[in-house]
Amino acid sequence: MKKIIKNPRIIWYALLIGFSLILVSLWQINVIIKKLRHEETKQVEIWAKAISRKANMLKDTKELYSKTLEIERIKMQRFIEAYKIIISLDENADLTSPDLQFYTRIIMDNKTIPVIITDEFNNIQFSQNIDIPQGEKVLVGDLYKKFSRNKPLEYEVYGMKFKLYYTESNIYTNLKATIDEVMSSFISDIINNGVSVPVIITDSKKEKVLAYGNISPERLCKRNLPTTINSMLSDGEPIRISLPNNSYGYIFFNKSKIISVLQFFPWIYLFFLILFAGLLYLVLKAIKTSEQNIVWVGMSKETAHQLGTPISSLSAWSELLKNNQENTSICKEMDKDIERLSVISQRFSHIGSNPDLKPTDIVPVIVNMVDYMSARSSKNILFNSNIEENLSIIIPLNQFLIEWTFENLFKNAIDAMDGKGEISIILQNEDKKIFIDITDTGKGIPKTMYKKIFQPGFTTKKRGWGLGLSLVRRIVEEYHNGKIYVKNSVVGQGTTFRIELKK
Repeated sequence: MKKIIKNPRIIWYALLIGFSLILVSLWQINVIIKKLRHEETKQVEIWAKAISRKANMLKDTKELYSKTLEIERIKMQRFIEAYKIIISLDENADLTSPDLQFYTRIIMDNKTIPVIITDEFNNIQFSQNIDIPQGEKVLVGDLYKKFSRNKPLEYEVYGMKFKLYYTESNIYTNLKATIDEVMSSFISDIINNGVSVPVIITDSKKEKVLAYGNISPERLCKRNLPTTINSMLSDGEPIRISLPNNSYGYIFFNKSKIISVLQFFPWIYLFFLILFAGLLYLVLKAIKTSEQNIVWVGMSKETAHQLGTPISSLSAWSELLKNNQENTSICKEMDKDIERLSVISQRFSHIGSNPDLKPTDIVPVIVNMVDYMSARSSKNILFNSNIEENLSIIIPLNQFLIEWTFENLFKNAIDAMDGKGEISIILQNEDKKIFIDITDTGKGIPKTMYKKIFQPGFTTKKRGWGLGLSLVRRIVEEYHNGKIYVKNSVVGQGTTFRIELKK
């Protein structure tokens, strides 16, 4: 398992295979969503055809209703004519004559239409196909309401006026009930449609909503209707349907809520996939960084340990040589180098453990490092500083490590200037932070390399290890909770590094 984790090629192959499988799954999900969308559209089209067929059937039923009504009206006119002839006969008329039998048959053949004949004062004179309550001689009340739905037919015999009232026949009543039932079914099918998609039915001008289903009424108000229709047009062209009143309308529809949710699923899936890949990358990076830290700590402790023995030996030799007065000047310089080696050993020992930060005045630390580097640099290197020596700024520091930071930055600046140029140190003191800007007049750094230069192993020098700036960042950011970055740089003119430290 450890071999697999340490082998980046195997990890990348595994990630590639995993991503390929996931992309295939996403493609399959997308295909399924498209199929579901196609099926929904097909269902709407089938439903629209069914609505059109019902509308045509309703139209035909209404036509039949109108024709039946007209036939009954003609029958009543014939009935009146036949009745007028019969009641105007005298006592000597031959009731067996073919003409009278014909008129009599017209009256007697009316088996379906309820009829009541009254005089001009609504006194009942004759009734047919209707049971009139016993003792009721005048057409009034509920009976009058029932027979006055149709305008009575008036006629005159021997100067007397009569009225023929009639109401619909059983055929007419059944036909009307059928029309009402079909109309109710038609409206019900529109409102409670058999598909789960939001639907709007408009008139032929697409301005008036005739019915709707699975959609909130707020979207259908006059102000929002154009926007709603436009949004539905993005999901497909409207379907033209027939309407019962010899006109036509349009069905607009949206995809269902299920499809609306499902179409975002691949993107959500992809988002979590990228998130998982990012977390995996951070974990692998953390593992790698942890291994680097272990190496750093091990190297630092080992270096400090290895330096300890020769430093102790050199210190003993120095004390021995001091017994001879002739070696006084030599021992003095030798003690400086021994002290320098001790400082270096302490730096490495602090890197290998959590450094102890103590309240320290940073001003003399910077001044001393400037003096130290100035004395050990070429005369062609000029150090400029705006720091006042009597200024005091106390911040939590590990002096050995922060000195190492400045030393590394100064050495990098000197290398960047090829041993000739100017280094400026500017200290800004604010309420909660201090800013230290170190500027050189060297080669400069391209913007694309601002972050890379702090990575372990990255170097532009032929003999460099790429550890100096990485160590600087570790000391400033991890040990002192500060920041270090390239403030600005111009290729061929120089670079400014900024260090931010909290008070």
